[in-house]
Amino acid sequence: MINSKVSLDDAEVAIAAARAGAEAVRARYGRRLTRIDKGAGDFATDADVAAEEAILGIIRAARPEDAVHGEEGGQQGATGAVRQWLVDPLCGTLNYAVGNMLVAVNVALRNGPAAVADPFSGEVFFTDGATAWVRLDGVDGDDEGDEGDGRDTQLVPTAATQLVDVNLDPPFPSAPGFRAVDLLAHPGFVERFRPRVVSTTLALAWVAAGRRAAYVTDGGDLAQSVHFAAGIALCQAAGCVVTGVDGAPIGQAGRGLVVASDAETHGLLLSMIRDRG
Repeated sequence: MINSKVSLDDAEVAIAAARAGAEAVRARYGRRLTRIDKGAGDFATDADVAAEEAILGIIRAARPEDAVHGEEGGQQGATGAVRQWLVDPLCGTLNYAVGNMLVAVNVALRNGPAAVADPFSGEVFFTDGATAWVRLDGVDGDDEGDEGDGRDTQLVPTAATQLVDVNLDPPFPSAPGFRAVDLLAHPGFVERFRPRVVSTTLALAWVAAGRRAAYVTDGGDLAQSVHFAAGIALCQAAGCVVTGVDGAPIGQAGRGLVVASDAETHGLLLSMIRDRG
């Protein structure tokens, strides 16, 4: 399905790494967790750390010369390396810590292939940089006998659900010019869409897969963020419209994200964001 051998290799590394992280997350679910305070109400757990170690083990074995930036371990290897992996081992730590299964494991080669694993559904969303797919794995630790194992389905975004996921987590760097809570109260929004808040970038994979019409978040330059890089790569490869909340291309010029399944949905959301009256 994926024509480029180099891309295939890197995509499979991303998939294997995301799977390894997902296994570590799933294995620790429901256990008593050790919390590691990061300040300002943020924290990691021993599951985050274990998942990152599992991911790094895969990347180091397959790509020993590549640099890695992990959410928990920080930068490893040259900061300006041409090849750098961006790793968010457990996106949705607070969800996970209170027993909510809405979490994701994000692994992305900067400006290249990426994978997002859902530890509890067994799905791995991935891209080779050109197209995007979902692969269904077994979640019982047995790779044999699971009906969906190894079956890749191409991701096709659609606005049919009319569900828009909005990230309400602080900080809010664009306030008062943009506040997500104002978008939720906009008359046009509630007429056309239905809000959802899952508090994990798994929602980006759902936009690529057609399970969400769009995703909106405040923030700075998120293109190279360990939290967002894999989801952005998926959505771009699937054909979604991806910009900042100001409509500018993502990167240094754009702030935050408006990721929509199609141009119409994207345009509607931008018009609501700009309409502060």
